[in-house]
Amino acid sequence: MIILKTDKEIEIMREAGRIVAECHAMLEQLIKPGVTTMEIDRLVEEKIRSRGAVPSFKGHHGFTASICTAKNDVICHGFPDSVPLVDGDVITIDIGAFYNGFHGDSGWTYAVGNASKEIENLMNVCHHSLFLGIEQAFAGNRMGDIGFVIDSYAQQFGYGNVREFTGHAIGRELWEEPVVPHYGSKGKGIRLKKGMVLAIEPMLTLGDWRSYVENDGWTARTIDHSICVQYEHTVAITEDGPQILTVL
Repeated sequence: MIILKTDKEIEIMREAGRIVAECHAMLEQLIKPGVTTMEIDRLVEEKIRSRGAVPSFKGHHGFTASICTAKNDVICHGFPDSVPLVDGDVITIDIGAFYNGFHGDSGWTYAVGNASKEIENLMNVCHHSLFLGIEQAFAGNRMGDIGFVIDSYAQQFGYGNVREFTGHAIGRELWEEPVVPHYGSKGKGIRLKKGMVLAIEPMLTLGDWRSYVENDGWTARTIDHSICVQYEHTVAITEDGPQILTVL
């Protein structure tokens, strides 16, 4: 069932999103060689709780951490660990905050130290593809319009576009209907309506887009172990067009 949000509910979600954005602003200064994702997890949880919220992911379907990590060939849903990050790594940190009954959700990819030019280019294209998708998130458009622009742009550069994991609606529940594919056809799919709040989160790879899940039941990697990056915002569809909620 698709749940439309009121203006008041969107304002609460804006605050949840701001908390997530504050965490990512902290990570911009924190992520460097030698830091562990376990340290990042602890600091993010402390930050979220200091703002009167709780981590959305902790306990969600049995997930045990406050952040999802995705280093190098990991696509999504990885667990923090005690292995120090090294120069040249690329890592996505996905953060969710549950505040006054609603979730905010945003994942962001960070270069650790000096990224290769190849990885920098991939990051730039994926980042831009997110905003191309957001531009299509207005009432009257179709869900396929979002996916079409993301996929078309990624294909120009020959990147893999992950299809086995998608974006999603979000609200009182972290994962709500409908799903938000990052591929599709213009004019196809459900019609977007005012009050929808969507997590749009393209995941692009340097190689094959297909994945496999490790024995932990969570960690998804590219099938050919190629690098994957991801950028995600929580976006409300309003009378005035799409509004990004996961910003400062």
